[in-house]
Amino acid sequence: MEPEQQDDNWEDDQQQPLIDDAPISWTANEYIDVQKGWLWYVLLVIIALGLAAAGFFLMNAITFSVLVVVMAVAVIVFSRRPARTIAYTLSGDQGLYIGEKLYHFGDFKAFGLLHEDGHNSIMLIPVKRFSPAVSVYFPEDAGEAIVDMLGARLPMRELKLDMMDKLIRRLRL
Repeated sequence: MEPEQQDDNWEDDQQQPLIDDAPISWTANEYIDVQKGWLWYVLLVIIALGLAAAGFFLMNAITFSVLVVVMAVAVIVFSRRPARTIAYTLSGDQGLYIGEKLYHFGDFKAFGLLHEDGHNSIMLIPVKRFSPAVSVYFPEDAGEAIVDMLGARLPMRELKLDMMDKLIRRLRL
């Protein structure tokens, strides 16, 4: 009897890539756009005027008072601006494109998932201590592929928001 001949391509047929390096693209808003009522703006103005008056009359700090008013105006202008829709592309060999800007995987030490008010987001935690985290919203149908690709390159961590993040989310800025 002759020994069976093996197909030379049997290894190629059985080897499948562990991760799919095909780029994943999606679009999402840059932040959750929450409509604020008139009471929110009234409270902001009252607090800003109170801080400005306290700075001017109690501490005699004119620059502090002016700064508080300028910051309140900036918050009002920013809160009235609608969220932009941004194109995102996650490339397995390069990193995350947000619009035209590339964020390399090497700039981040880990990532985590957040779910708030029916919206899913990924927060990329930077290697550098004082660099800001990058937060990206994504649609639910692309979530598994995004998490798989990120998980193959970065460790996943459970996120705990710090006090400032909780305050900003609570105020809906």
